[in-house]
Amino acid sequence: MKAKVESARFNDLPAGGRRSELAGREHVMKLLLLAAVAVMPEQIDLFRAGVDGYHTYRIPSVLVSSKGVVLAFAEGRKTGRGDAGDIDVVLKRSTDGGKTWLPQQVVWDDGPNTCGNPCAVVDRQTGTIWLLLTHNLGSDTEAQIASGKSKGSRTVWVTRSDDEGATWARPREITHDVKLPNWSWYATGPGIGIQTTKGRLVIPCDNKVAGSGLLQSHVIYSDDHGATWKLGGVVGPDCNESQIVELQDGSLLLNIRSYRKGNRRLVALSRDGGLSFETPREDAALIDPICQASVIALPGKPGEYLFANPASTRREKLTIRWSGDNCRTWTASRVIHSGPSAYSCLAVLPDGTVGCLYERGEKSPYEFIAWARLPVEWVRQGD
Repeated sequence: MKAKVESARFNDLPAGGRRSELAGREHVMKLLLLAAVAVMPEQIDLFRAGVDGYHTYRIPSVLVSSKGVVLAFAEGRKTGRGDAGDIDVVLKRSTDGGKTWLPQQVVWDDGPNTCGNPCAVVDRQTGTIWLLLTHNLGSDTEAQIASGKSKGSRTVWVTRSDDEGATWARPREITHDVKLPNWSWYATGPGIGIQTTKGRLVIPCDNKVAGSGLLQSHVIYSDDHGATWKLGGVVGPDCNESQIVELQDGSLLLNIRSYRKGNRRLVALSRDGGLSFETPREDAALIDPICQASVIALPGKPGEYLFANPASTRREKLTIRWSGDNCRTWTASRVIHSGPSAYSCLAVLPDGTVGCLYERGEKSPYEFIAWARLPVEWVRQGD
């Protein structure tokens, strides 16, 4: 009855009064929305250095399965922070959108050797989760492998899960399909791959040409739902770790860690599904401390993307940026950790919020791998 009386009173107002009343209500709603998005994102330290037998956790990768299970991968480094030695690929899963997490799993442990660089992708048509990985002898360092002085070589592998990450197939080597003979170093991802609108699975990677110091980014792809993998386009020089997104027109954009002067990200466009890329160009808006970063498309929001990296010339100030024009400009941003921070990975969660798995600490970026859940609108309303 009260609602009817208020409605009658509203309808009895002169036209100007009704407009004023509506404007007032809209203003209140805007204030409520701004108050809601002003709240800082929920954050926990998902992987902590020194826990579960690992000295350090690094190299985050996060993926949401076709059934909504959230998978958070990392490297578990047993003896130190370095990139060589006894390193396993570990995983934590969440069945409630990243609110709580199941106990830690080990996806790949090859004794004293190095298993790492997780880069996951889900096939939306089959539901299979593919995880691309690299391997080398634990006694070989990156410098030795890159210079050709190592005992072994850097190899490329793939494993799969058909049960939302609960179990994994034995890793299968694909080195000869995706690595050229003159490439010494090789890394998959790290981060995530994509499945294009046409169904192609695409994984961003990087390599070093033996004896030359040439750094390149490249992609590998599968057109048969992960059964076989092929080498795609190569981008260089001075290019390293990268992430890839599909733009609104179907082209692919590679966002690249750069070793060129200026501390800016590089981007390269592919108009043939990743078989080749145009010459990379600098994105002047994306300051970067020569570090891995993350970029994702927002499903159901054409032209909208998120980008995360340490927005500084040092590994600090982990920032998420929003673009509403297919990554041409980045018009809003939020800092989620002002202190030391490094690698990151973004994912859209089942409820539409965004998850960010990233390296952070108080004195070093490698003390924790943190998990943040945040509303997209919170980023959109940022500076």
